[in-house]
Order: sequence, then C-alpha cells, then structure tokens
Amino acid sequence: MGTSIDYCVLFMTATIWKTLSPFWGEEYNVHLPPSFHTISFHVLDEDSLSRDDVIGKVSINKEALAAKPQGLDGWVNLTEIDPDEEVQGEIHLQISVLGDVPRILRCQVLEARDLAKKDRNGASDPFVRVRYNGKTHESVVKKSCYPRWNESFEFELDDAPLDTPLSVEVWDWDLVSKNDFLGKVLFNIHRLQSAHQEEGWFRLVPDKPKHSQGTLGSLRLQLRLRDETVLPSGHYQPLTELLCQSVGPHLNGNWPDLIMLIDETTTAESRQEVASNLVKLFLGQGLAKEFLDVLFKLELDKTSEPNTLFRSNSLASKSMESFLKVAGMQYLHRLLGPLINRIFEEKKYVELDPNKVELKEAGCTGLHRVHTEAEVIQQSTSLLQSYLSELLHAIVQSASYCPVALCQAFQQLYQCVNKRFPEPEYRKVKFIAVTSFLCLRFISPAIMSPKLFHLREKHADARTSRTLLLLAKAIQTIGNLDTLTCCSKEPWMGPLQPAIQLGITQLKDFISRLVSCDNSEDLGLQQRMSLQCGSMEKEGFILLHKTKDKSMLMTSPFKKYYVTLSKDTLSYARTQHSKKSSFISLPRIRAVEKVEEKSFGSANVMQIISSRDNGLVETLYLDCKSVNELNQWLSALRKACSHNTDTMSSYHPGIYKGDRWSCCHQKDKADPGCDKTKHGVTLQEWYDPLDPDLESQLIYRHLIGVRQAELLCCFRSCRFQVIAFEAYPCTCVYTSASCSSAVMLVQRHIAESKVC
Repeated sequence: MGTSIDYCVLFMTATIWKTLSPFWGEEYNVHLPPSFHTISFHVLDEDSLSRDDVIGKVSINKEALAAKPQGLDGWVNLTEIDPDEEVQGEIHLQISVLGDVPRILRCQVLEARDLAKKDRNGASDPFVRVRYNGKTHESVVKKSCYPRWNESFEFELDDAPLDTPLSVEVWDWDLVSKNDFLGKVLFNIHRLQSAHQEEGWFRLVPDKPKHSQGTLGSLRLQLRLRDETVLPSGHYQPLTELLCQSVGPHLNGNWPDLIMLIDETTTAESRQEVASNLVKLFLGQGLAKEFLDVLFKLELDKTSEPNTLFRSNSLASKSMESFLKVAGMQYLHRLLGPLINRIFEEKKYVELDPNKVELKEAGCTGLHRVHTEAEVIQQSTSLLQSYLSELLHAIVQSASYCPVALCQAFQQLYQCVNKRFPEPEYRKVKFIAVTSFLCLRFISPAIMSPKLFHLREKHADARTSRTLLLLAKAIQTIGNLDTLTCCSKEPWMGPLQPAIQLGITQLKDFISRLVSCDNSEDLGLQQRMSLQCGSMEKEGFILLHKTKDKSMLMTSPFKKYYVTLSKDTLSYARTQHSKKSSFISLPRIRAVEKVEEKSFGSANVMQIISSRDNGLVETLYLDCKSVNELNQWLSALRKACSHNTDTMSSYHPGIYKGDRWSCCHQKDKADPGCDKTKHGVTLQEWYDPLDPDLESQLIYRHLIGVRQAELLCCFRSCRFQVIAFEAYPCTCVYTSASCSSAVMLVQRHIAESKVC
C-alpha cells in the first residue's frame, strides 16, 4: 500500500503476500505544509515481472480530517482510479476584462507546475485549452510537467450570457492514443467583472467524478490531523520550569501535584501520546530518571497486589514503554539485529503445537521420506533452543553496552519495588518489574514484529512469522519467571522447559548486574542521552552523481558511495572505513528535493543543492533503492537543515542538460526554479532529535483540555460556578481538589507567558 499527499508518494508499506485480507499494522507520522489538500492511500498488487496492479484507492481531503479533531477510525471503501480524477499541480493565470465597448476578456496563460506524469518517459506533453462562449484556443509544450506557455487569448464579452464560465483545461497530447486529462480551472466572469483582473496560481481540479460499480474491498484506517502553532521557547519556559520542579529533588515530602493531575486526567485514548510527550520533554531537560521515579512511586502507592504491578496501561507503564523506544532503540538493534537476520535468512520450518504441524511444510529427511510429527517437533525444539540460546547470550553480553539511561531507570525501578514489597514471599517481584518492561513490552514485541521496530524493511512471511512468535512466547515465559503457568496453558511448550528454566537464571543474573552497576563516573545523563537519541545520524551505501554549478551532466553513471549524515556534515566515501572522503557542510545546503523520473530514468532520485565558498552552487544527486529510502533521506536532511537561513524558495525538479532545463525548458541556468521547495514535508522517525518546544506545546494543550473538561463538569453540577469563573477566573473550583493548586499554578504561569 502506498500513501501520498497531493499525489506525492511519501511511503510504501511492506507487501503482505498471498492474501485478500492483509494486516499491516504500520504507523507513520508526517509533518505536512499547511497548504496540502488531499491524502490518498493506494492499494496495489505487487508483481515481480511487470508493473504493480492498482486495486483501488481511498482519498480524504483536508477539510474532512479537520472536521474531526479526534481523528477518523474505521473501514473505508476502496474506489476505482479514474484517470480523469488523478490530476495534480497548479497553473499560473492572469485574467482581466478590458475596454468598455466592446469589452474584451483576456486570459494570459503563463505557466504550470507539478503536472501529472502521463507518458512512459516520466513526463507529459501538456497543452492548454481555453474555452469561452463556444470559442476555443489551444497551445502545446512538449515533454514537460512544468510548461511555460506565456500566451494570451482574447474573447468578446458583449454577446455572452452573464453566467457563461471561462474554462481553462490542461491535457496531455498523444499522437496515437487518446489525449489524457490533466485538470481544469473554471472562472465566474460575472464576479471577475467587478474586480476587472485576477492573477495567481490556481489549483487544477478533476472533472466530474465517476461512480465505480461493484466492490473493491475496504481499508481500515486511523487518521488524525493536528494543526499546532509552536511558539518560541521563552513562552514555554514557565511551564517547563513547573514540570521540572514537580519531579525535582526538593519536593519536601509533598507529592508533585502537577504529575498527579496529568496522571489522573489522561484517558485511555490520550495516555500513550501524553506519556511520549512527557518522556521526550524530561529527556531534553536531563530529568528522565527523576520523572520515571515519580511515576513508579505513584503506581506503587496505588498497588496492593504485586502480581498486577505495571500490568495495566497506566501513565507509568506507557511512559516507561515510550522511554525504552526513544532511548533504547539503538541498543535494541544491536541486541536483536543478528538473530532476527539469521531467522529471516534461514526460513526454517518451526512448530511445536501438534495440532498445527504440517508435514508437507517440513520437507523430507532423505530418499523422499516425509518427516513424522515427532521428528518435526524434535527438530523445531532444537532450532528454537538454538535461537533462544543465542538471544540469551546476547542479552547477557549487552550489560556492557546498555545505555546508562536505561541502566539508571531499571535500577530505580528495581529499588522502588524492593522497598515497597520487601517481604521474602515477594522476592521475585523486583525482577518481574524489570522484565515486564524489558522483555514483555520491548524485546518480545520487537521479535514478533521486527518491521515495526525498524529491524527489517519487510514483514515476515507466514513461516518466519510463526518462528518469531514461538521465540517471543519463550521470552515472555522467561520474563514472567514462571515455567509452570506457561506449560499448564500450552503443554506443547514443554520441550522448551529446560532451556526456559536456564534462561530464567541467566536473566536474573543479567538484571542483578544491570541494577548494581555504578554509573557515577560515566557520562552525565543529559550528555549521554544526546548521544542516544538527540542526533540525526544516518548512514548507508547509496548511488551518487555530482555536478558543479548545474553544468552539463557527464555520461558516467551513478557510483556507489558510503554516505554518512552527522550533526554538522554530509560526507561520502568509496568504502565505509575509507580515510579519504568528501563532505558538504550542512549550513551550506540550500535545498533538498526530489528529481523528475525522466531525468535519470529512476523515480527515486533526490538532489542536494549547496553553495560553495565562491558563491556558486553545486548539486549532488542520490539514487535511492526505494521510495521509502528516498523519503527517509529527504526527511533526515531537511530536519538537519531546518535552521538554515539561506534556503531556496523554488527549485528545478529536472536537470540542466545541453542548453536547457529538462523540466521547464528554460535556457538560463540561473533561472530561480519552476517549482516550490518542500522544506516542511518530513517523516517522523524514532531517531529524530528532541523538540522541546513542540513537546511543551502538546503538554500545554493537554492541560488546557483538562481545564475545559473541568469547566464542563462545573457547568453540569452548578451554573453559578461557571458564572463566577467568567467574572473571576482565578476563583474557579475544580472537581479534583487535590490537584487544584497545581492547575491554578499552571494557569498563572501560562497567563504570564501569554501562550494562546
């Protein structure tokens, strides 16, 4: 499935093979420009030899998303793709009414940009058709999605009815087949006469939609559009200081009212988001350990039964889960990467449940003799024991490279639980508290769905998925520190019991080492965290082509280089460890944009335009393996250059070859560009730098929502309280009395900072 914004493809999901009811379970967060119009989801059938077949699509416009602030969640019917509806781009027009008698309607067609690509060469042969009152004018430009016509067409107004519209249509000219529709714009001439002139870029719209016959299936989507205005850092400083004070070391024995307020007011729908925002904010302040410590104590005070500790989706559980994903993803990749790759490459048939054993899948033992059920289970047990042994060995060895932030968090959790439940009969609880997060909420989900944790580019096939599931079950059993419960529920897991029992001993030893290590001489938490999740590092082999000053491209093909994006530079060398390398200073980058498919015969080429010391520009072209890799590099570079000042507002999506630009056919190399740059379109990734202003804004919005909800409760219970609040805001009585002081303090700080 592919997702696009205004027909610009942003990502492709992994392929689910041989099914009519696929489950993707993939989540993407995309930063979009405010001017976007439509988000579309195309479902395709992947073909190895020919082009992928389009099954259907779902398109949702910006207005429909904005009308539901809580988001859309449900099944949406797929519709057929009508070529006349697949239009995109804008056209630059100047329309004016001249003279008195006779009155003349003049339509100047200047240029168009980002037109749909209808020809196999990745371009179109667009011609414009201007129609009014039965008269038609046309003009064509060959091989360009950014045509420049610069022509004027005139019509007489006196004989035309007042309601006659002016139609400007764009078509792709074809010599042999039927012309393809590229979009149109309609103008009300009666409204135009009062203004006499109208000029600007107008969005091309499709023709009347055609209703598809039959059913193409449905797509389950969860969509939410958020429009946030993030103010400068100074506006959030009072709120940030208040949050830091609520988890600081000088609480004088009082519970932090603000954290309690947030804990009590988060709903099941908002808890994950609020937890993630808080974790990132406190990571940026170097107070993640203190924040988690407060939540641990709040959770422990509410828990009387140790067997249920951290089993619910509380704010403490969600915060620790978010903390692991933000601060521990590099650790997870190093821990699980080799084993996951081994399982994917071997593709062994593994099954322990006799009711699910398929002898044909297991293959033959020799002389075409099919395996027996007992042989399949014995072989599967041996394989799983091998995988489990490798994984446990990796976990034990990971104590030497586990991030200090994770060590401190687990150490604090272990000590808090031990203090709350010191009785001998609860001696395992402190270990289970750690494993409930490390194994059950982090390692095990990553084993079951490596694609969702960025460990693999594609989902596992059915055979590999079953192997991963069985391995994850074994890790869950080890994490629960109990073999009896598992074997009673699933007796067929019995053959793994010796390996699981040994794994429990190894895991407890690992946790003991993890929580007893002394990190006092290690890097400070804030500095260490900046290395773990505050950098925008990205690297990998990629094909490059370099041209200076937009000069004529050489005939040599792309060459393979190892590209590294660090904090200050983008460097590339022939090998990963090569001493000789070239680099581009990130502050010198002026634009990072896609390149038209026809330029190099590839749809996944991007360009990096940078300035040199002499003021001239040079362009580096990167040919990526897929649209996902393309957008990941685009996003990473755009984020790394987000504070650059000398950026370009327009660019050429084509190349300068011969004596003209391939996109708009302009002959001047210094032409400013024929399309708008898209600096703001980025994908949110787990390794993104922390954004304290955005996190503060999202927490502030949550608190405002709490305030509004409390006011609604006041209104329902006592009308007089609402009237009093309207007259004297600081006298509002909140229903949660224990948190009222924190709410009022937040309200006062917010008022002082003038956040609105």
